[in-house]
Amino acid sequence: MAGFIPLKPIPIKDRNSMIFIGMGRIDVRDGAFVVIDDANGERMHIPVGSIACLMLEPGTRISHAAIKLASTTGTLVIWVGEAGVRLYSAGQPGGARSDKLLYQAQLALDESLRLKVVRKMFEIRFGEEAPQRRSVDQLRGIEGARVRQIYQMLAKQYNVQWNGRRYDPKDWEAGDKINQCLSAATACLYGVTEAAILAAGYAPAIGFLHTGKPFSFVYDIADLIKFETVVPVAFKIAAKSPYQPDKEVRIACREVFRTEKVLKRLIPLIEEVLAAGEIEPPEPPEDSQPPAIPEPESLGDAGHRSK
Repeated sequence: MAGFIPLKPIPIKDRNSMIFIGMGRIDVRDGAFVVIDDANGERMHIPVGSIACLMLEPGTRISHAAIKLASTTGTLVIWVGEAGVRLYSAGQPGGARSDKLLYQAQLALDESLRLKVVRKMFEIRFGEEAPQRRSVDQLRGIEGARVRQIYQMLAKQYNVQWNGRRYDPKDWEAGDKINQCLSAATACLYGVTEAAILAAGYAPAIGFLHTGKPFSFVYDIADLIKFETVVPVAFKIAAKSPYQPDKEVRIACREVFRTEKVLKRLIPLIEEVLAAGEIEPPEPPEDSQPPAIPEPESLGDAGHRSK
């Protein structure tokens, strides 16, 4: 078609953070990403290419055309539970860089390199060098003690009753107000962090401090900034005893992501953490086969798949 301009992913740093969608049918109409209310036929247009991730709640249906458009624009689609505190599945429109995946795996598999990365994460998180001659497990213990102190300090600052981080992922209503707020807040942060990791070309599952989970690296990176971004938001909202804590937390987190320029910070932060290993990404083997059909250069981030 004459004058047709192919879609190109917008870099993560230039996007809005996330949108939660519930009780609607998501489809593509006239080339636009829309949420359709079948009860009254109303449509809501979603600028899918300018969003880092879409979180779909129960009651949402999505068409093949909508998934294809989200993939083309490099937007992560995540299926979550009520209030966003359970994750059922995720589409992966990123992670398309084998060199970066091998680089991340090499850092994680070598104990000395892994320790360097964990020490860097400690330094970024607490603003000081990690104690010398400590193992990863020992650093994890030190971190846990400091995190408990931070929670207690924030509870005192916002005058919130604090009995520890206790929640049942299978029963949202079982948690007290502050734990509900914290769960909703961290779910928001995990979503945009996973989108950034995939856009940078890395694997969410290959973690350093956290291991053995599909989102280990997501937890690693999100933990570096959560106490300066979403955790204070959760305590501030919990102090007001809101009727819908998850909704208020989401709105507040989205505003914090905008004012703190979180999406602009995430990919450089990921690269800084991994660079602490002081190695270069591995070169491809000499006998490796180049692609039969070269991929077109993308205007998006390194890990975005092209059409």
